[in-house]
Amino acid sequence: MSQTASHAADELGVSRASSQEWLQVEEWAAEEQWNPGLGDTACFHPTDPEGFFLGRRGGSPVSAVSVVNYSGDFAFLGYYLVHRDLRGTGLGKATWDAAVLHAGERTVGLDAVLEQEPTYRRSGFVPDYRTGRYGGRLTARGAAPSPSVVPVTPEHFEALAAYDEQCFPAPRRGFLERWLNAPGHRARVFLDGEGDPAGYGVIRQARSGHRVGPLFADTPEAADALFDALTAHLSQDDEVYVDIPESHEAAVAIATSRGLELGFESVRMYKGTPPAVSSERVFGVTSLELG
Repeated sequence: MSQTASHAADELGVSRASSQEWLQVEEWAAEEQWNPGLGDTACFHPTDPEGFFLGRRGGSPVSAVSVVNYSGDFAFLGYYLVHRDLRGTGLGKATWDAAVLHAGERTVGLDAVLEQEPTYRRSGFVPDYRTGRYGGRLTARGAAPSPSVVPVTPEHFEALAAYDEQCFPAPRRGFLERWLNAPGHRARVFLDGEGDPAGYGVIRQARSGHRVGPLFADTPEAADALFDALTAHLSQDDEVYVDIPESHEAAVAIATSRGLELGFESVRMYKGTPPAVSSERVFGVTSLELG
C-alpha cells in the first residue's frame, strides 16, 4: 500500500450500518449498473443485521461490504464498494479487513466481477463457476400456462423452505419468508403429482425492468413453466433479467429461447470448502449480493 493509500485508510472508521444507512450503498450499487431490486435492503439487512459494514471518513460513508452469516458454517460476502472518487486509496481493503472478521471460520462465498477475480484470489478465494446475467425484452413466450404452477401461499412455506435448503448452501427461513412476500415480488411454485414442490421462483421489480431469482426446479420442464408463469404479467416492452450458472446448459437454453441475451459475467468463488448443493436444480441464482 502506498503512503497516500495508507494515510487515507488510517482516517477510516468501519462500523455496522443500519438498514436506513444501507440505502446509500444500494444507490452506489445502482450507479455501478448492478440493477438492484426495489426494496432489496428491506429483505437483505434483517438476514444478519450485524453483517453490513460502512467505512466512514469525516462522518460520511465512503466504502461498504456485507458479510452475511447464514449459519455456523456458511457466510456470503457482497456489496464490496468504494465511492468512485476515492478508489485506489486503500479504503476498500481496510473496510474488507474489518468486515471479513465477522465470518469467523465459516466458508465464505462471493460473486466477483471478472476483473476483480485476481484480487479475491489473493485473499484466498478459489473460483467455482461463472454466472451470466441474461436479459432483455421477451421476444417469445412458452406454451399454454401449466396447471402445475400456482401462486405461493403460506401453506407452501414449510415445504418450500425444505426445498430451498437443497439448492442453497444454508437454511435461510427468515430471508425466504421476506423474499416470497415482499411488496413487488411475485412467487410461484411448481407442484408435482403429489402436491409437493418440484421447483419455485420469484420475480421482482428492479431499477431497470424485472429480475428473476431464484429459479429452482427439479427439471428443465418445471423451470420452463415457472419462468413463463413469473413473466406472464410483463408487457412486450418490459425487460427481464436472470443470473444463470453458465455451465447449466438447460437454464441458458430457457433464457435464450425467450430472446434474452448474455450481458455481464461474474464468477462464484469460495474461501473454504465449497458447499454441497443440488446445482442441477439452480436455473437462476437468488442474488449476486447475498448468494
